[in-house]
Amino acid sequence: MASWSLVATVKAPEEKVLAFAAHHLSLGADHLWLYFDDPDQPIPQPLVDHPRVTVTPCDAAHWIRVGKPRPPQHQTRQTQNARFTYREKVTSDWIVHIDVDEFLLTPRPIATILDETPADTIAMKLEPFEAMHDPLLPDDIYTSREFRGALRHEHWPRRRAALGPYRKVIRDGMLSHTVGKVIYRTRVPGLLPRLHAVMVNKEFVKTPDWHPEMQLLHFHAQDKPAWLAAVPFRMTRGAYQFRPELQAFLAVSDPEEIDRFYRRTQILSVDLRDELVKVGRVILADLGLRQKVQALRDGTL
Repeated sequence: MASWSLVATVKAPEEKVLAFAAHHLSLGADHLWLYFDDPDQPIPQPLVDHPRVTVTPCDAAHWIRVGKPRPPQHQTRQTQNARFTYREKVTSDWIVHIDVDEFLLTPRPIATILDETPADTIAMKLEPFEAMHDPLLPDDIYTSREFRGALRHEHWPRRRAALGPYRKVIRDGMLSHTVGKVIYRTRVPGLLPRLHAVMVNKEFVKTPDWHPEMQLLHFHAQDKPAWLAAVPFRMTRGAYQFRPELQAFLAVSDPEEIDRFYRRTQILSVDLRDELVKVGRVILADLGLRQKVQALRDGTL
């Protein structure tokens, strides 16, 4: 059976780190390589001696081992940690590089899916679906049950219904990246991981189609206070720095307008949700993260 592992550079409260780890351990990950971007953040106790988890504080000694000075941009630190893991650490057949607020979702065991993958396939692209806000849901650490994918040209009427007057502010209907992430084979000579792709011998590996059974659930803006707190960073150094329409809107809008924008674009009506489910633009999923974290704390995961 094919084995797979995960690498992530994380900077999040303990509960969210545990939710991320517990979810992917429950999916059958062979190993989790977690790099704590803040080297002073305490390692959560359930991860300290876990046989399938390696936690590395990104202190000065770590960057000496990587062989690079600590990069100033967090995206570059993520990439360097992924490359270091691929080069020096990983022993599984496949590996995926995602963020602490991204969660894999599949209808079958990932190992089974990978076993059926053609031998000449090096990498497969995972389509992102952003978590929607639902104020009626009980807290689940990362809380959502509705995840909306991109609404491109073929979904123009549905994009109008979903985004209303803000459809030109977020043209594809997503606040964060629409390019997805990739899961890729290990032990490929000349392979170089990047944030959203991989290269072999300095050429991008072509991944023209989304994998039909592996999706990426992204908890980007479902928590409104957390989203608002993150906006200044995302405007200058994060996901919004190359989004001129979104930047311009957020820069000039007052709190009332931003609240209208959030409610209109990040909360789904029941009728629209059902329509988007029918055409594959909304995924319904209950991740049960608190239950998984408790299993991790109890030592049964």
